[in-house]
Amino acid sequence: MNTYLNQISGIDDAIVSMFMSKRSWTREKELHIRRICSQVLRPNGSLREYNADLTEEFEEFSSWMSKLVKWGQKHITMLRFIDMSITVEGLHRAGQDDWDAHAKRFNNRIIRSSTRLADFSYEMSSWYEDKIIPTDLALKELDIHLPKVLHYEGVNYIKSVNGYIKEGYQDDADVKRGLYMLSIPSNFIFKVDLTEWAHVYKERNINGAANPEVKQCCESIADQIEGFHVQFNRELFMKILN
Repeated sequence: MNTYLNQISGIDDAIVSMFMSKRSWTREKELHIRRICSQVLRPNGSLREYNADLTEEFEEFSSWMSKLVKWGQKHITMLRFIDMSITVEGLHRAGQDDWDAHAKRFNNRIIRSSTRLADFSYEMSSWYEDKIIPTDLALKELDIHLPKVLHYEGVNYIKSVNGYIKEGYQDDADVKRGLYMLSIPSNFIFKVDLTEWAHVYKERNINGAANPEVKQCCESIADQIEGFHVQFNRELFMKILN
């Protein structure tokens, strides 16, 4: 399984939001904030390497970020301006179902590999590879050969992955996926704002009760978020009120 933090966006918007409530906002200040952010942030939203020629800009940005996480953990709408785009490769399908349980937190912005529109064989996620052996593969290893056609209760069934399918339905995607195991790898992409991510982290982190591969997925994403910005760390995720 691999996780990829593609982009963090909206940090400039979140910083601007800090100046709205007490009417300290001006259009000039907003443009200044956006200019500084464009200088110190890469296109994907991560912090650029320090540049001595931009010392003041980096210091000002760091000051804004410190204030943002201080106030944003209580005034959580501020952190909703910050969006993260994340791709996950190879999480097992049961873990995908667990992740889907948070679709509302993602504002339903999650698309995953379909078991209806794609075919799966005996592949499984890396977490399961050395832990289980599907019956078909075990029989092959034992040199036990199953018939291509099974006659059952007067009906022919055609051999497929993990079992048999009634003749006439062997190419029907909706029927074929009934035999897929929950260990098959699933890919998906989702977007989540920082406030809602904090809730997901609280539920799926290494100290929780989630499936081990789901916890690995969660912690890998958390590592990458902090790699983009040290202020967006596990301590902050646990403090955000949501």
